[in-house]
Amino acid sequence: MTLDPSVFFVFHLYFFVSHLYFSFPIFHFPFFIFHFSFPTYNLFEKMPFIPTPIEGLMIFEPRVFGDERGYFYESYNYDTFRSAGINSVFVQDNQSRSTRNVLRGLHYQVGSFAQAKLVRVMEGEVMDVVVDIREGSPTYGQSFSLLLTAENKKQLYIPRGFAHGFTVLSDVAEFFYKCDNFYSKESEGSIAFDDPALGIDWGINLADAILSEKDKVHPNMGEHRRFY
Repeated sequence: MTLDPSVFFVFHLYFFVSHLYFSFPIFHFPFFIFHFSFPTYNLFEKMPFIPTPIEGLMIFEPRVFGDERGYFYESYNYDTFRSAGINSVFVQDNQSRSTRNVLRGLHYQVGSFAQAKLVRVMEGEVMDVVVDIREGSPTYGQSFSLLLTAENKKQLYIPRGFAHGFTVLSDVAEFFYKCDNFYSKESEGSIAFDDPALGIDWGINLADAILSEKDKVHPNMGEHRRFY
């Protein structure tokens, strides 16, 4: 297991200040400030993030505490995400309810209204899909899919510069996502869900897909509104 150098720094600094604390009472107050000003690290706890083949795109698997009463888990904690290098500050939460075979996508926002997202499913199952539209990225034009369910509780962190969509695999699905920027109609971009160049497997028969009129007429990759 490889640990970030910052972990060792905090570890050694913590014990150095602890030594001062117990050796010299005058350092009690500074120690108090230090203790509550830095994030704490459990050196033996596995980080709940799984990298994907696309840089910046991360799977988050929260630690779930269950017993005979049910379960509890932290669905989001800023410090936890920051320790994994994710510094997005979310400002808007969105939620949708869809029925089986509904397909939404592929959507994104451009310019100063570009959005990073943290997505999850609260009821049912969806196939979540993203496409890297960051020009200059080594994975530009590549897609990534992940099964998100209320049962597996997985979440997908999507940085700015990705088109996003999903299909519903269950009778109904409640889809929830956090955004680090506000919605802007003027900044909307889109890509066709059935672009043959992308070859996305949506997990359903596309002949049965239920789409909005808007999602039926998006441009193919290369003709889309550029992300910048």
